[in-house]
Amino acid sequence: MMATKKQIRSGKTGMDNRKEPGDATEISYMTPSGIRLFIQEVIAEFKKIVWPEKKVTAGLTGFVLLLVTIISIYLGSVDLLIGKLVTYFLN
Repeated sequence: MMATKKQIRSGKTGMDNRKEPGDATEISYMTPSGIRLFIQEVIAEFKKIVWPEKKVTAGLTGFVLLLVTIISIYLGSVDLLIGKLVTYFLN
C-alpha cells in the first residue's frame, strides 16, 4: 500500500507503531538491564549536545554576573528607600 503525500504530511500512513500502555515488550527501568539501557540512552543524548566555546561561555557568564550585580544594587536601594519612607511615616 502506498501512502499519499497528504497522509505522509499528516503522519497518518496507516502504520501505527505506537506502544500501548499494557504492552508486554515495554522495558522497565527498575531492573539492572533497564538501568543500563537508561544510562546508555543518557550518554547517547549527551553526545548530541553542542557545547559553546569557552570564550562564549566566559562572556555570557560575565554578562549575567554584571546584570545580577546591577539589579541587586537597584533592588537594594529601592528597598532601603521604601524602608526609610515607611519608618518616616510611622514615627
